[in-house]
Amino acid sequence: MMSLMIVRVTDPLVPRAIFGILNTLLYFPSGPLYPVQAFPVWLKWIARIDPFTYAVHGFKAVLLKGVGIAAIWPDVLYLGVFAVLMFAFATLLFKRTL
Repeated sequence: MMSLMIVRVTDPLVPRAIFGILNTLLYFPSGPLYPVQAFPVWLKWIARIDPFTYAVHGFKAVLLKGVGIAAIWPDVLYLGVFAVLMFAFATLLFKRTL
């Protein structure tokens, strides 16, 4: 996702600013500090599309509950599909020059 956002950026300082802001904005609605089930409806929709939510859910399940891959396969599937889509879009936008 980060590659897709900076594929056309020429200033080297812009990616750092974007990464810092985006990581902060995506971290809090992902559920590491507060359960997603207690969020207001509008924040639940943001958490539903946030890839951090699926990573946090998978990490919590593996580290705290000791489950295997069978319990977290939906999280891994979402993250895999999301990564492939972001990579495909970034590849399409990438400047091909010599």
